[in-house]
Amino acid sequence: MSLTRTDEVFGALADPNRRLIIERLAAEGPATATTLAAELGMSRQGAAKHLANLAEAGIVTASREGREVLYELVELSLEPGADWLEGVGARWDRRLVRLKRHLGE
Repeated sequence: MSLTRTDEVFGALADPNRRLIIERLAAEGPATATTLAAELGMSRQGAAKHLANLAEAGIVTASREGREVLYELVELSLEPGADWLEGVGARWDRRLVRLKRHLGE
């Protein structure tokens, strides 16, 4: 079974530490693994492992600036997950409309 982009996004989002990293990068922009580790209260190795997972899912990219590696969010990388949630929400909205009609409201 091959993973879809949606599967990769949700797999990456499954870990609360990765969600914290995404929130931090979204709010304040690019950062090094060392900076993220210090700000989020984890080891540098832990942050690097989470960043590697996010990079594999296509959510962050890494670029070298001198001796440092900066990580930043990839624009629209969370879109497959958002699209999936929107589709599920729309189906439930239609079901609720039909239920209300059936109940005569």
